[in-house]
Amino acid sequence: MFQVLDKFRQPIFVLIAGSILLALAFGIRHSFGIFLIPVSEKNLWGREVFAMGLAFQNLMWGIWQPFTGRISDKIGAGVVVVVGSILYSLGLFLMGFLTTKTGFVIASGILGIGISGVTFPIFGAISRSVTPEKRSVSIGIAMSSASLGQFIMLPASLVLLQSFGPALAFGILSVLTLIMLVLAVPMFEKPIQQTASQDLSLKEILTEAFSHKGFWLLCFGFFVCGFHILFIMTHAPAFLIDKGLSPQIGTIVLALIGLFNIFGTYYAGFLGAKIRKPLLLSSIYASRAVIILIFILFPVSNLTAYVFAALMGVLWLSTIPLTQGTITTVFGVKNMSMLYGIAFLFHQVGAFLGGWLGGKVYDVTGSYDIVWYISIALGVLGAVINYPIEEKTIARLDRQAA
Repeated sequence: MFQVLDKFRQPIFVLIAGSILLALAFGIRHSFGIFLIPVSEKNLWGREVFAMGLAFQNLMWGIWQPFTGRISDKIGAGVVVVVGSILYSLGLFLMGFLTTKTGFVIASGILGIGISGVTFPIFGAISRSVTPEKRSVSIGIAMSSASLGQFIMLPASLVLLQSFGPALAFGILSVLTLIMLVLAVPMFEKPIQQTASQDLSLKEILTEAFSHKGFWLLCFGFFVCGFHILFIMTHAPAFLIDKGLSPQIGTIVLALIGLFNIFGTYYAGFLGAKIRKPLLLSSIYASRAVIILIFILFPVSNLTAYVFAALMGVLWLSTIPLTQGTITTVFGVKNMSMLYGIAFLFHQVGAFLGGWLGGKVYDVTGSYDIVWYISIALGVLGAVINYPIEEKTIARLDRQAA
């Protein structure tokens, strides 16, 4: 058995299995926006209920991510991927068949905990399986696979939704995610042997990170990313329907975001090995602000929606390899999953506000305009606070290298 595990622990198998896992995990969750109106109408809810469910889902994902990251840093990603797969499947099933407001929000939260086990711990496993010079590109490939999953799963989810209704569609997706249990096999890593000088206590790790100004700036910048992504992912299809476009257009828009993000994440990882990563992050947030401003100033049509999706797709998850890469460069790979999990918690707090605020503002005002302008202001803020981050290895790692 251990010989079989050793065979599948080879970097190529870790990268392939991890990429498919991420394609499923990200692809399915990115399809939830097309369920907003059907689920809300079926259960006679306002849009805030569904939005709150997804917001709570992302918040639970963010809260649990440092813990799943810490576990995967200590014993490998395999266990958290297995548990995460089970919770992911259970959460999807319950989201489809619980019809009370509280039940839907709780089910979404269970799914959020599951997502924390089948997403970013995988990046840690991939990072630990390859040599340092291949990390940035490997993470870019993995994130591109996640985007490909979004491109594939969105139209597939729409077909399920239109053919079987929201409840059964969620049920079918729940069964599909069980394939993650098989893909977890290469994630069972060999324990990393560390000397006493290398193996810091949890308190020392957190003190080191929290005393670093750049880490806080990175976290607050990631808050902006989360706000943008969940607001657009959850409410863009409904926004386009409100503007007179068909539900298929909303699905195509989210799928195009996933398609163009394949290139965006790959080249972000590629450029991150050559250009200062905080500078690239600053450029991404500034570009988002400009694209959103132009989009809402022009009349909404199929063409403007597609152009918006393509441009936003290039910038969609390209922040992830750059943020992870910066953390790895500054703090090393040993505790990357946990430290990235802390930064990601800020991302998910932003996601909570973006997802929930979109539904709340719409139910109160009948429009998403206020949240669009908040998104623009946050994009400018993200550009400003990422620019001064120094991508420099901390003194402890410099001494160890010497």
